[in-house]
Amino acid sequence: MVDIVPILDACVQKRASDIHLSVGRKPVLRIHGSLVESDGPVLTPEHLDALARQILPQRNLAELEKVGTTDFGYAYKDKIRFRTSVLTEKGHRAIVMRLIPNRLLSFEQIGLPAPVRQLLDMHRGLVLVTGPTGSGKTTTLATMIDWINVNRDVHIITVEDPIEYYHEHKKSQVTQREVGVDVPTFAEAMRRALRQDPDVVLLGEMRDLETTSAAITAAETGHLVFGTLHTTGAARTVDRIIDQYPTEQQEQIRAQLAVALVAVISQILIPTADGNGRVAAFEIMLMTPAIENHIRKTETFKIPSVIQTSKAQGMVLLDDSLQKLYSMGRIDRETALEHAFDRKALDMRLGGG
Repeated sequence: MVDIVPILDACVQKRASDIHLSVGRKPVLRIHGSLVESDGPVLTPEHLDALARQILPQRNLAELEKVGTTDFGYAYKDKIRFRTSVLTEKGHRAIVMRLIPNRLLSFEQIGLPAPVRQLLDMHRGLVLVTGPTGSGKTTTLATMIDWINVNRDVHIITVEDPIEYYHEHKKSQVTQREVGVDVPTFAEAMRRALRQDPDVVLLGEMRDLETTSAAITAAETGHLVFGTLHTTGAARTVDRIIDQYPTEQQEQIRAQLAVALVAVISQILIPTADGNGRVAAFEIMLMTPAIENHIRKTETFKIPSVIQTSKAQGMVLLDDSLQKLYSMGRIDRETALEHAFDRKALDMRLGGG
């Protein structure tokens, strides 16, 4: 009988971010971005069935049988949680679990530039935190929500799938709803939220047109809304939102987005030079009349040049963030170039070519 407990313990002890369990291989941990095979037997279909039964909530069983995948939060020991996906591959069960850090980080620990904190005092607008899967978006948002919770007397509603960080009531009132448990969909939660006296709304994912539209409307009508997208860079994020809409609606949504959007914080997590961890690089776009004009006029390709010339206002281009991390010795040259938007230009700035 294989037991999930030693695998979870190993993940926590080795500071791994993810666990991969699949037939034909020993348990695999992602440590500082790399996949490492851990101790234990080579897993069989029977092992995976047993492991899935140990962690799978009864309510998720029907979804797994119907669509082949189910996602949920799994609580382990004291305040340790995993975002978990049980799936089917080649006719067998497989499991992927992401360790959710059990303590909130400070702005300094995350590396967020100081101007970002000013966004948290706002009373309306849309703030997007973007980046690929595993880039630390959830951690950044949790830090922001905690700051508001400590410093403002507002009603915060979060909609997540699953809930990752638990927020206690502090100066704020916090309502956390889990998709699939407390409410059927993000869109339904967003529609209902506007009738629940919210001041701040966190959307764990803007995954469809209805949810995106509701988020923009809420931001326009006097709410501070935080959302996430799997994009990298401010200009690409704006384009992704607009491209969700039919062509005949895009001019209208550009006008709405130009008014509602107040910031895009794009981030990636990259290996440190010493190989003992990962560090975040950021691109920060704050809404200005120039950027608003570019969004309205279908000129999002000009946004990076505005960010470049607006450093005094707290804006940061991703390549500038990478250059700074390299100059500080936090990352090596090849890592900086690998993640750059404009590799050739960054190479020149780092003294190459």
